[in-house]
Amino acid sequence: MQDSRTIRRERVRRRKNLMRAIGNNSIAIIPSAPEKKRSRDTDYRYRQDSDFYYLTGFEEPESVAVLIPGRREAEYIVFCRERDELMETWNGRRLGVDQAPEVLDADDAFPIDDIDEILPGLLEGRDRVFYSMGRETLFDNRIIGWINQLKAKSGAGASVPSEFVSLDFHLHDMRLYKSRAELGLLRKAAKLSAAGHLAAMKACKPGCMEYELEAELISVYRREGAEHSFLPIVGGGNNGCILHYTENNQQLNDGDLVLVDSGAEWNCYAGDITRTYPVNGRFSDVQREVYEIVLEANLAAIDKAIVGNHWLDPHNAAVRVITRGLMNIGVLKGDLKKLLKDEACRRFFMHKTGHWLGLDVHDVGDYKVDDKWRLLEAGMVLTIEPGIYMPASSGVLKRYRDIGIRVEDDVIVTESGPEVTTSGVPKTVDEIESVMQAD
Repeated sequence: MQDSRTIRRERVRRRKNLMRAIGNNSIAIIPSAPEKKRSRDTDYRYRQDSDFYYLTGFEEPESVAVLIPGRREAEYIVFCRERDELMETWNGRRLGVDQAPEVLDADDAFPIDDIDEILPGLLEGRDRVFYSMGRETLFDNRIIGWINQLKAKSGAGASVPSEFVSLDFHLHDMRLYKSRAELGLLRKAAKLSAAGHLAAMKACKPGCMEYELEAELISVYRREGAEHSFLPIVGGGNNGCILHYTENNQQLNDGDLVLVDSGAEWNCYAGDITRTYPVNGRFSDVQREVYEIVLEANLAAIDKAIVGNHWLDPHNAAVRVITRGLMNIGVLKGDLKKLLKDEACRRFFMHKTGHWLGLDVHDVGDYKVDDKWRLLEAGMVLTIEPGIYMPASSGVLKRYRDIGIRVEDDVIVTESGPEVTTSGVPKTVDEIESVMQAD
């Protein structure tokens, strides 16, 4: 209950901060996510737009939040669906217009069906419209239609906004810095993610199907009231060399590795963990050799996720470890300094070492500011996920072919150093083998 009140107060501050940033004589319009059709008359499970949820905490579709700084009558208005007994019988309960101001801390609320009549009047007299154009064409067209309505009345003295500004710059920079309450939600998501990975690791054995491990992950998340934050990746053998493999329909074979990348979503906040382990519970000498390189890169990158370093420092640390490691096992040949300069390891490690994490798995926030890598600050949250991928087509020696390994953790940047929130799932060779071979 206390957490709920804290989050509500926080959303009030977010809206006030955003209104302060966009200034008076402006209006911000933030629509909810549209519902998505899965097939014919069935929909995908609804997931709210992250920006909309960040500002409102409201999870219903067909809603719009409007911020009008300096407006005497109401600065924060919500449009939402009305209560409807028939529709609620078929499709579930609605908050309704009458309850919306109290529950959402809004100054006023109106039926979503009335937005075409009301919104043009709210736009009138404002100089700038803050809206993220290009996400949903249908809503973009409605915004343009409201502006055109005003333009048609401009001869009668109606004042038309003269400038469109993307909300992303202000809003996404706010979202990059996580509050204490948000960090609590991210720690919970990480804890549930770790529990799912641990269950999958314990269930893994030769002859299993990839989707059986996927089922272990999702069942843990759902039992705790969470969702999966993205489609799980369960890649056995050479499937582990496919970065975004989601078919998860192959058998797991004795002697192969399996790469499992998955996370739980708790109250819309995401976890994201990758672990790679032997299907039979014991690393071969070659698998251990490559795995230890990736693990060392993971640890070296985490050590660089500290206040004052820039975004690329963890990646550079991982690249150095992986390049040197691939030299040591004979996959790369030459001088270390030149190999680093030539980015030689990109053949086997072709992605960056992490990404921002928050309401989205690949969360918002610029990685560069004024064309320079962003400095890490307390409250930022990122993943650390180095990998080595050596499909048969890469031309490596036969013993290394079809080995794909990634080790990923979620890390909070704090004043006292990196906080790894995903330590609840094993990642050293000895720890993994101990868990997988336990009765």
